[in-house]
Amino acid sequence: MFASRLWWLLRWLGHDSVAVLDGGLARWLAEGRPVSAGKQSRPPRRFVPNPRPAMVAQLTDVTARLGAPDWRLIDARAPERYRGDSEPLDRVPGHIPGAVNHFYQTNLTEAGMFRDRDDLRARLDATLRGVPPDRSICYCGSGVTACQNLLAFEHAGLPGVRLYPGSWSEWSSDPDRPVARGDEKKGGGPSGPPPR
Repeated sequence: MFASRLWWLLRWLGHDSVAVLDGGLARWLAEGRPVSAGKQSRPPRRFVPNPRPAMVAQLTDVTARLGAPDWRLIDARAPERYRGDSEPLDRVPGHIPGAVNHFYQTNLTEAGMFRDRDDLRARLDATLRGVPPDRSICYCGSGVTACQNLLAFEHAGLPGVRLYPGSWSEWSSDPDRPVARGDEKKGGGPSGPPPR
């Protein structure tokens, strides 16, 4: 998840030549690929960032799309956090009303690698429920694990999903913003306790 956050940040800053090693160093070593020890160095190069605001959804963007059937808000957190059963980090449990849950770890196999592209695409299409990727916004607790979903969308050939960096921590910090608990019913609307 941290590698995917760096992948997203570099692309947001305009650096497109970036990739994530699927399965990480553990897979690299397990496949007997070469490694070297000792100090490594590269000549310094100047990078001039060129931020891409279209990759980001702000709080106002999320608020404006609450309840919009032609937009999809995707929560990357574990199902128990999404439902509001537990919340280890923020003061308020639950999720943004209308959001669907796509737990970022479901993108991976038991071996810690991305699922087959077709399998992953089918799972993500089910999450999108007919909404185009470029009309979708991912969030999580603080904008880190949602990046793994963004990488999964790219890997599955579904680019254009935006990140809400403030995520649940920002949303839940204002007691006047609505909160949903339980599982969202198909077609939207919270189940369980009503939004406050």
